[in-house]
Amino acid sequence: MNVLVIGELSETSSGLVLNPATRHAVTAGLLCGVVDLLMIGAGLAIAGEQAARIDGVQRVLAMDDGDFTRPSPELLAPLLAQQAAEYSHVIMTATAFGKNLLPRLAALLDVQPVSDVIAIDALDVFQRPIYAGNAIATVQSTDKIKLLTVRATAFAAAPDGGPDRIVVNIAKSVTASGRSSRFVGQEMTISTRPALTAARVVVSGGRGLGSRENFAMLEPIADYLGAAIGASRAAVDAGFVPNDYQVGQTGKVVAPELYIAVGISGAIQHLAGMKGSRVIVAINKDVDAPIFQIADYGLVGDLFEIIPELARELAQEETR
Repeated sequence: MNVLVIGELSETSSGLVLNPATRHAVTAGLLCGVVDLLMIGAGLAIAGEQAARIDGVQRVLAMDDGDFTRPSPELLAPLLAQQAAEYSHVIMTATAFGKNLLPRLAALLDVQPVSDVIAIDALDVFQRPIYAGNAIATVQSTDKIKLLTVRATAFAAAPDGGPDRIVVNIAKSVTASGRSSRFVGQEMTISTRPALTAARVVVSGGRGLGSRENFAMLEPIADYLGAAIGASRAAVDAGFVPNDYQVGQTGKVVAPELYIAVGISGAIQHLAGMKGSRVIVAINKDVDAPIFQIADYGLVGDLFEIIPELARELAQEETR
């Protein structure tokens, strides 16, 4: 089987780079067959070098053209529809990019997409969570081309290895002229912390912190642990932190090695976004909080006493 993985790109000061989530999609693709990796953008030199080193990728395909500067899903979908004809599977990650693009591509190909895949049982049988992750559905696709988005947290990242592949440049088949949408602008959150979905440690706060000022109590903890900071939807809705901090069913799905939940009760929508974490530590004054049902370690007490004490202990440990 031939598998096409759509590379997701991120814009940096140095140029376009390959989003780390793409490596997880490659791992999923290798379970289905021989993988080609396709990137579409303007200025793919750095991303191409990164893609060429990924172990398991047979070919790296690049459509590099000025018309594809920050391309919209409306532009990408027709391009991919033409490329997809020779593949049995087309895979991308279940990020905002993939969720925006996949339905448009599925409509053009007249196939049923399978979203949020967490396991591949066979070439046409996939597992995906439903009901906020409380149940797992096993679905079978009879379409000639299987379109999948995969959860990055469910598949390991494909490492570098082997000889560098040659990046094959392919000509564009659709022009950007006459499109009904265009890129206007974006506001990027700049942070020195690890990306929330890729961090090894995540420290998350909930409504129990009470205010934006109190939420800042988590920053020293995150600094000492080299962690990303997350939040429950209740904390986001209360205005404690921006939307991009949100972890949960309607936010970001994370699976770090360590997840510390501070003042989070554990609504099922939040648990759906973090219960795949390897070790979960919960700090809450309510002994009956649902978060304790999945926590590996639970600390019942006043977070306004526990968090400053934890910060002091970590500071002392760092100086030893």
